[in-house]
Amino acid sequence: MNMTGIVYRPPYEANSLLLQVTLGCSHNKCTFCYMYPDVQFKVCPMEEVEADIEEATRYCPNVKRVFLEHGDAFVLSAEKLLKIADAIHRKLPKVETIAMYASIQNIKTKTDEELQLLRAAGIHGLDIGVESGLDAALTYMNKGHTSAEAREQLLRLTKAGMDYSFNAILGCGGAELWKENADATADLINAVQPHLLFIGSLHAQPGCRLYQDMKSGAFKECTIGQLLDEQERLIRRLDLKGTYYFGSHPSNLVPMQARLPDQKQDMIEAVQETREQLRAHLNEFPARGGEGSVLNR
Repeated sequence: MNMTGIVYRPPYEANSLLLQVTLGCSHNKCTFCYMYPDVQFKVCPMEEVEADIEEATRYCPNVKRVFLEHGDAFVLSAEKLLKIADAIHRKLPKVETIAMYASIQNIKTKTDEELQLLRAAGIHGLDIGVESGLDAALTYMNKGHTSAEAREQLLRLTKAGMDYSFNAILGCGGAELWKENADATADLINAVQPHLLFIGSLHAQPGCRLYQDMKSGAFKECTIGQLLDEQERLIRRLDLKGTYYFGSHPSNLVPMQARLPDQKQDMIEAVQETREQLRAHLNEFPARGGEGSVLNR
Protein backbone atom coordinates (compact mmCIF):
# COMPACT_ATOMS: atom_id res chain seq x y z
CA MET A 1 0.00 0.00 0.00
CA ASN A 2 1.15 3.54 -0.72
CA MET A 3 1.74 5.52 2.48
CA THR A 4 3.06 9.04 3.00
CA GLY A 5 5.18 9.92 6.04
CA ILE A 6 5.97 7.89 9.15
CA VAL A 7 3.29 5.32 9.91
CA TYR A 8 2.04 4.78 13.46
CA ARG A 9 -0.52 2.19 14.50
CA PRO A 10 -1.63 0.56 17.76
CA PRO A 11 0.22 -2.70 18.43
CA TYR A 12 -3.00 -4.70 18.27
CA GLU A 13 -3.51 -3.56 14.66
CA ALA A 14 -0.45 -5.54 13.52
CA ASN A 15 -2.49 -7.75 11.19
CA SER A 16 -4.81 -5.03 9.90
CA LEU A 17 -4.72 -3.48 6.47
CA LEU A 18 -3.37 0.08 6.89
CA LEU A 19 -5.22 2.46 4.59
CA GLN A 20 -4.21 6.11 4.44
CA VAL A 21 -7.08 8.58 4.32
CA THR A 22 -5.48 11.62 5.99
CA LEU A 23 -1.96 12.98 6.37
CA GLY A 24 -0.79 13.97 9.84
CA CYS A 25 -3.00 14.94 12.77
CA SER A 26 -5.69 17.61 12.74
CA HIS A 27 -4.88 18.69 16.32
CA ASN A 28 -1.10 18.16 16.42
CA LYS A 29 -0.71 20.30 19.56
CA CYS A 30 -0.33 17.77 22.37
CA THR A 31 2.53 18.76 24.68
CA PHE A 32 4.02 15.26 24.71
CA CYS A 33 3.56 14.30 21.05
CA TYR A 34 6.39 13.99 18.55
CA MET A 35 4.58 11.95 15.88
CA TYR A 36 3.90 14.61 13.23
CA PRO A 37 5.95 17.70 14.18
CA ASP A 38 6.42 19.02 10.65
CA VAL A 39 3.50 17.44 8.84
CA GLN A 40 0.73 19.71 7.59
CA PHE A 41 -2.62 18.02 8.02
CA LYS A 42 -4.59 17.23 4.88
CA VAL A 43 -7.33 14.93 3.66
CA CYS A 44 -6.39 12.41 1.00
CA PRO A 45 -8.44 12.63 -2.23
CA MET A 46 -11.08 9.92 -2.53
CA GLU A 47 -9.61 8.71 -5.81
CA GLU A 48 -6.31 7.96 -4.04
CA VAL A 49 -8.12 6.06 -1.29
CA GLU A 50 -10.08 4.02 -3.83
CA ALA A 51 -6.88 3.26 -5.78
CA ASP A 52 -5.25 1.92 -2.60
CA ILE A 53 -8.32 -0.20 -1.86
CA GLU A 54 -8.15 -1.61 -5.39
CA GLU A 55 -4.48 -2.44 -4.85
CA ALA A 56 -5.36 -4.22 -1.62
CA THR A 57 -7.68 -6.58 -3.49
CA ARG A 58 -4.60 -8.06 -5.14
CA TYR A 59 -2.47 -8.48 -2.02
CA CYS A 60 -4.90 -9.14 0.83
CA PRO A 61 -8.37 -9.90 -0.56
CA ASN A 62 -9.41 -11.80 2.58
CA VAL A 63 -8.48 -9.13 5.12
CA LYS A 64 -11.04 -8.73 7.91
CA ARG A 65 -9.87 -5.55 9.62
CA VAL A 66 -8.81 -2.19 8.21
CA PHE A 67 -7.08 0.59 10.15
CA LEU A 68 -7.38 4.07 8.66
CA GLU A 69 -4.25 6.23 8.84
CA HIS A 70 -2.87 8.82 9.90
CA GLY A 71 -3.22 10.53 13.28
CA ASP A 72 -6.96 10.97 13.75
CA ALA A 73 -8.89 9.81 10.70
CA PHE A 74 -12.13 10.15 12.66
CA VAL A 75 -11.84 13.89 12.03
CA LEU A 76 -13.33 13.21 8.59
CA SER A 77 -17.01 13.97 8.21
CA ALA A 78 -19.47 11.13 8.69
CA GLU A 79 -20.34 11.46 5.00
CA LYS A 80 -16.69 10.97 3.95
CA LEU A 81 -16.18 8.07 6.34
CA LEU A 82 -19.31 6.35 5.06
CA LYS A 83 -18.05 6.70 1.47
CA ILE A 84 -14.73 5.15 2.48
CA ALA A 85 -16.49 2.33 4.31
CA ASP A 86 -18.69 1.65 1.29
CA ALA A 87 -15.66 1.48 -1.00
CA ILE A 88 -13.91 -0.91 1.38
CA HIS A 89 -16.89 -3.25 1.67
CA ARG A 90 -17.49 -3.29 -2.11
CA LYS A 91 -13.90 -4.28 -2.88
CA LEU A 92 -13.02 -6.21 0.28
CA PRO A 93 -16.25 -7.97 1.28
CA LYS A 94 -14.71 -9.94 4.16
CA VAL A 95 -13.85 -6.79 6.13
CA GLU A 96 -15.71 -6.80 9.46
CA THR A 97 -14.16 -3.81 11.25
CA ILE A 98 -12.86 -0.42 10.16
CA ALA A 99 -10.84 1.14 12.99
CA MET A 100 -8.82 4.35 13.36
CA TYR A 101 -7.37 6.90 15.74
CA ALA A 102 -9.91 9.37 17.10
CA SER A 103 -10.05 12.27 19.53
CA ILE A 104 -12.69 13.54 21.90
CA GLN A 105 -12.98 16.68 19.74
CA ASN A 106 -13.87 14.83 16.56
CA ILE A 107 -16.38 12.56 18.28
CA LYS A 108 -18.20 15.78 19.25
CA THR A 109 -18.59 16.71 15.57
CA LYS A 110 -20.78 13.63 14.90
CA THR A 111 -24.46 13.47 15.78
CA ASP A 112 -25.92 10.45 17.55
CA GLU A 113 -27.54 9.41 14.28
CA GLU A 114 -24.23 9.68 12.43
CA LEU A 115 -22.46 7.57 15.04
CA GLN A 116 -25.11 4.89 14.61
CA LEU A 117 -24.74 4.99 10.82
CA LEU A 118 -20.96 4.72 11.11
CA ARG A 119 -21.29 1.73 13.43
CA ALA A 120 -23.69 0.06 11.01
CA ALA A 121 -21.02 0.55 8.33
CA GLY A 122 -18.51 -1.43 10.40
CA ILE A 123 -16.69 1.55 11.88
CA HIS A 124 -15.69 0.97 15.50
CA GLY A 125 -12.62 -0.08 17.46
CA LEU A 126 -11.61 3.58 17.74
CA ASP A 127 -8.24 4.28 19.38
CA ILE A 128 -8.72 7.37 21.55
CA GLY A 129 -6.00 9.35 23.31
CA VAL A 130 -7.91 10.38 26.42
CA GLU A 131 -4.62 10.27 28.40
CA SER A 132 -5.96 11.34 31.82
CA GLY A 133 -9.06 12.10 33.85
CA LEU A 134 -7.35 14.98 35.66
CA ASP A 135 -8.21 18.36 34.18
CA ALA A 136 -4.91 19.92 35.29
CA ALA A 137 -3.01 17.24 33.37
CA LEU A 138 -5.27 17.54 30.33
CA THR A 139 -4.72 21.30 30.26
CA TYR A 140 -0.94 21.02 30.48
CA MET A 141 -0.87 18.24 27.87
CA ASN A 142 -3.01 20.49 25.62
CA LYS A 143 -5.48 17.74 24.79
CA GLY A 144 -8.31 20.12 23.88
CA HIS A 145 -10.90 18.41 26.07
CA THR A 146 -11.89 18.22 29.73
CA SER A 147 -12.58 15.10 31.75
CA ALA A 148 -16.32 15.85 31.68
CA GLU A 149 -16.26 16.21 27.89
CA ALA A 150 -14.40 12.92 27.55
CA ARG A 151 -16.97 11.16 29.72
CA GLU A 152 -19.87 12.56 27.69
CA GLN A 153 -18.42 11.67 24.30
CA LEU A 154 -17.24 8.18 25.27
CA LEU A 155 -20.68 7.34 26.62
CA ARG A 156 -22.13 8.47 23.28
CA LEU A 157 -19.88 5.92 21.54
CA THR A 158 -21.10 3.20 23.87
CA LYS A 159 -24.70 4.17 23.18
CA ALA A 160 -23.99 3.86 19.44
CA GLY A 161 -22.50 0.39 19.98
CA MET A 162 -18.92 1.40 19.17
CA ASP A 163 -16.03 -0.36 20.90
CA TYR A 164 -12.99 1.78 21.58
CA SER A 165 -9.64 1.85 23.30
CA PHE A 166 -9.29 4.30 26.18
CA ASN A 167 -5.62 5.35 26.04
CA ALA A 168 -4.21 6.56 29.37
CA ILE A 169 -0.72 7.73 30.30
CA LEU A 170 0.82 7.09 33.71
CA GLY A 171 2.78 10.11 34.91
CA CYS A 172 0.62 12.74 33.18
CA GLY A 173 0.30 14.64 36.44
CA GLY A 174 4.03 14.66 37.05
CA ALA A 175 5.72 14.09 40.39
CA GLU A 176 3.42 16.52 42.20
CA LEU A 177 0.07 15.12 41.07
CA TRP A 178 0.60 11.40 40.53
CA LYS A 179 -1.97 10.44 43.18
CA GLU A 180 -4.55 12.85 41.78
CA ASN A 181 -3.86 11.62 38.25
CA ALA A 182 -4.37 7.99 39.26
CA ASP A 183 -7.59 8.73 41.10
CA ALA A 184 -9.18 10.99 38.48
CA THR A 185 -8.20 8.70 35.61
CA ALA A 186 -9.59 5.63 37.38
CA ASP A 187 -12.83 7.50 38.09
CA LEU A 188 -13.24 8.40 34.42
CA ILE A 189 -12.43 4.87 33.26
CA ASN A 190 -14.96 3.43 35.72
CA ALA A 191 -17.61 5.86 34.50
CA VAL A 192 -17.30 4.87 30.83
CA GLN A 193 -16.36 1.14 31.08
CA PRO A 194 -14.20 0.91 27.93
CA HIS A 195 -13.82 -2.29 25.92
CA LEU A 196 -10.02 -1.86 25.93
CA LEU A 197 -7.71 0.09 28.25
CA PHE A 198 -4.35 0.95 26.69
CA ILE A 199 -1.75 2.06 29.24
CA GLY A 200 1.60 3.73 28.61
CA SER A 201 3.88 5.87 30.76
CA LEU A 202 4.87 9.44 30.03
CA HIS A 203 8.03 9.97 28.04
CA ALA A 204 9.36 12.67 25.77
CA GLN A 205 11.58 12.84 22.73
CA PRO A 206 13.16 15.83 20.99
CA GLY A 207 10.58 17.69 18.95
CA CYS A 208 7.91 18.20 21.59
CA ARG A 209 7.36 20.81 24.30
CA LEU A 210 7.40 18.21 27.07
CA TYR A 211 11.00 17.31 26.24
CA GLN A 212 12.11 20.90 26.80
CA ASP A 213 10.02 21.23 29.96
CA MET A 214 11.55 18.08 31.42
CA LYS A 215 15.05 19.33 30.57
CA SER A 216 14.44 22.73 32.17
CA GLY A 217 12.63 21.34 35.19
CA ALA A 218 9.37 23.12 34.33
CA PHE A 219 7.72 19.70 34.35
CA LYS A 220 8.79 17.42 37.19
CA GLU A 221 8.89 13.86 35.89
CA CYS A 222 7.79 10.94 38.05
CA THR A 223 10.46 8.69 39.50
CA ILE A 224 10.43 4.95 39.02
CA GLY A 225 8.87 4.57 42.45
CA GLN A 226 6.15 7.11 41.75
CA LEU A 227 5.24 5.48 38.43
CA LEU A 228 4.92 2.11 40.15
CA ASP A 229 2.86 3.63 42.95
CA GLU A 230 0.60 5.39 40.45
CA GLN A 231 0.07 2.21 38.46
CA GLU A 232 -0.84 0.22 41.56
CA ARG A 233 -3.16 2.98 42.80
CA LEU A 234 -4.88 3.16 39.41
CA ILE A 235 -5.39 -0.61 39.22
CA ARG A 236 -6.73 -0.78 42.78
CA ARG A 237 -9.32 1.90 42.03
CA LEU A 238 -10.54 0.33 38.79
CA ASP A 239 -14.04 -1.12 39.03
CA LEU A 240 -14.61 -2.63 35.61
CA LYS A 241 -17.05 -5.25 34.41
CA GLY A 242 -15.15 -6.69 31.45
CA THR A 243 -12.27 -4.58 30.15
CA TYR A 244 -9.07 -5.84 28.58
CA TYR A 245 -6.02 -4.09 30.04
CA PHE A 246 -3.30 -3.73 27.40
CA GLY A 247 -0.20 -2.45 29.12
CA SER A 248 2.55 -3.95 26.98
CA HIS A 249 3.83 -0.64 25.62
CA PRO A 250 7.66 -0.52 25.97
CA SER A 251 7.37 2.69 28.03
CA ASN A 252 5.88 0.76 30.95
CA LEU A 253 7.90 -0.45 33.90
CA VAL A 254 5.50 -3.39 34.30
CA PRO A 255 4.40 -4.69 30.90
CA MET A 256 1.22 -6.72 31.27
CA GLN A 257 -1.96 -7.79 29.56
CA ALA A 258 -4.91 -8.90 31.64
CA ARG A 259 -8.68 -9.08 31.89
CA LEU A 260 -10.43 -6.94 34.48
CA PRO A 261 -11.80 -7.62 36.99
CA ASP A 262 -10.75 -11.29 36.88
CA GLN A 263 -6.97 -10.74 37.04
CA LYS A 264 -6.88 -7.58 39.15
CA GLN A 265 -5.04 -9.13 42.09
CA ASP A 266 -2.46 -10.71 39.79
CA MET A 267 -1.83 -7.27 38.26
CA ILE A 268 -1.34 -5.65 41.66
CA GLU A 269 1.10 -8.38 42.67
CA ALA A 270 3.05 -7.92 39.43
CA VAL A 271 3.54 -4.22 40.24
CA GLN A 272 4.56 -5.05 43.80
CA GLU A 273 7.08 -7.63 42.60
CA THR A 274 8.62 -5.11 40.20
CA ARG A 275 8.83 -2.52 43.00
CA GLU A 276 10.75 -5.06 45.10
CA GLN A 277 13.08 -5.91 42.21
CA LEU A 278 13.81 -2.22 41.62
CA ARG A 279 13.91 -1.16 45.28
CA ALA A 280 17.46 0.24 44.89
CA HIS A 281 16.33 2.47 42.00
CA LEU A 282 12.95 3.82 43.12
CA ASN A 283 14.21 7.40 43.44
CA GLU A 284 15.75 7.38 39.97
CA PHE A 285 14.11 8.41 36.71
CA PRO A 286 13.47 5.81 33.99
CA ALA A 287 16.22 5.69 31.37
CA ARG A 288 14.48 5.77 28.00
CA GLY A 289 15.22 4.40 24.55
CA GLY A 290 13.22 4.46 21.33
CA GLU A 291 9.43 4.75 21.67
CA GLY A 292 9.99 5.50 25.34
CA SER A 293 11.27 2.00 26.11
CA VAL A 294 12.53 1.62 29.67
CA LEU A 295 16.20 0.64 29.67
CA ASN A 296 16.68 0.26 33.44
CA ARG A 297 13.65 -1.94 33.99
